[in-house]
Amino acid sequence: MQFNITPAVINQQVPVNLPSPKFLEHLGEERMRKMVSDHYDLLRQSNISGLFPPTDEGFEMAKKHSADFFIQICGGPSYFNQSRGAPMMRARHGSFKITVEARRIWLESYIMVLSQLDMPDELKESFWNYIDIFSMWMINSTD
Repeated sequence: MQFNITPAVINQQVPVNLPSPKFLEHLGEERMRKMVSDHYDLLRQSNISGLFPPTDEGFEMAKKHSADFFIQICGGPSYFNQSRGAPMMRARHGSFKITVEARRIWLESYIMVLSQLDMPDELKESFWNYIDIFSMWMINSTD
């Protein structure tokens, strides 16, 4: 599968479609959490590692929150809402300087993780199409 990063549209909430629930059905919650964990492990080694908690405890909690969010948006239980309230992702990320470059690194790290998953391409594409567009919503800095 070819993962293409859509050029960023800044300061606009481009419409986005949720991933197919079949993505989570295929992976299951445990493998979804591993996918998110693997993604975060790559980010911790990247040029945007400063956007994530510096302590192991904080970093593991960030992984959990992210996995809860993705499980929820893929049609699973509302773990994120139960533990954190409504997602409000732009507001939650507002204190972090997220640039077009940070988005690219975040997406490229997901490309590495998604490429390793043993699942039909159409399921990967469903998740990719969501994060590719949704990630534009998080950009809040032009420098």
